[in-house]
Amino acid sequence: MKVLALASYPREAACTRYRVEQFVQPLAERGITMTVRPFMDSDLFDSLYKQRSGLRIGAGLAASGVLRMRDVLSATSADIIFVQREAMLLGPPVIEWLANRVLRRPMVLDLDDATYVPYTSPTYGRFTKALKFFGKTDYLIRWSRTVVCGNQTIAEYVSSKGGHTEIIPTVVDLEKFRPRESRDESVPVLGWVGSHSTFPFLESILPALSELAKSNSFKLKIVGSGRAGVSVPGVDVENLEWNLEREVEDFRSVDIGLYPLNADNNWTMGKSGFKAIQWMAVGIPYVVTPIGAAGEIGEANVTHYFASTHDEWIAKLKVLLADAQNRRAMGEAGRKYALAHFSLDAQADKLARVLREAAS
Repeated sequence: MKVLALASYPREAACTRYRVEQFVQPLAERGITMTVRPFMDSDLFDSLYKQRSGLRIGAGLAASGVLRMRDVLSATSADIIFVQREAMLLGPPVIEWLANRVLRRPMVLDLDDATYVPYTSPTYGRFTKALKFFGKTDYLIRWSRTVVCGNQTIAEYVSSKGGHTEIIPTVVDLEKFRPRESRDESVPVLGWVGSHSTFPFLESILPALSELAKSNSFKLKIVGSGRAGVSVPGVDVENLEWNLEREVEDFRSVDIGLYPLNADNNWTMGKSGFKAIQWMAVGIPYVVTPIGAAGEIGEANVTHYFASTHDEWIAKLKVLLADAQNRRAMGEAGRKYALAHFSLDAQADKLARVLREAAS
């Protein structure tokens, strides 16, 4: 069976890397050939969120749109179309309409984020709201034979629109994401790994970290903030750009994971809790805001702690900072939980079944 996978972003984006690309080999072992075609290339993706040149980005998006039309022709030789979020980053679902409604290729939609919720881009502001055409997700749900959902919140929305759902969480290869054999815990390291769009979540707890530093010794490692410099009064901060080659090591290099979220909008409620799975995979205890899927993954007080308020963040981090043995025990429990619930093979089995059922 042949599958044409259309993704908005290249492999540098986690949604493409973990929702599509990492399944290519497992699906091949199950008799399914998946060809992945991202809308934009790595260079354009790198420029997009650094605002290097509006003219260059505009030209790149236009060129990507023209090249995307070639994929409509490729759809004629595919048994099924697998769309990760949307075929094109901007505009109405023209590509999906041509492939599904004109060429009659059955379609499976993959949603790991609440793409149906309008939001204001932290990089481009309100300018992109109209261009994003947020209503396209509802069309894609109606046209798809099955919608693969990253969590229950997204599945409930899809069901409310009459769509057929299958929940497949975003997972990692547990052979690659493994705990470190040893670590220097003389000065514990608090770590956050994210992006420019999620950095405001970390900013919300920086005052708590500053207060915590008055009575506790630790370092703060920040990866992927999109900021040239980040300072926190009283805290030793290491601020790094995100790097694909360093991704696993960045998770393994800290002692306590930070996973703050914001409950102010429905977009956050649709997040799939992926960072929790990554922290558990490498055996790192973490503190998380219990919102949406992030509040359902793992076992509270065994693999992680919950914190919502300023005082709760300080209290839970104090507990972890004070006891290295407790950190190790929670990390080991998280690793066991990940092995039991989030294996790549188990999710590949589900995806293979969904694709075969949709194609038939």
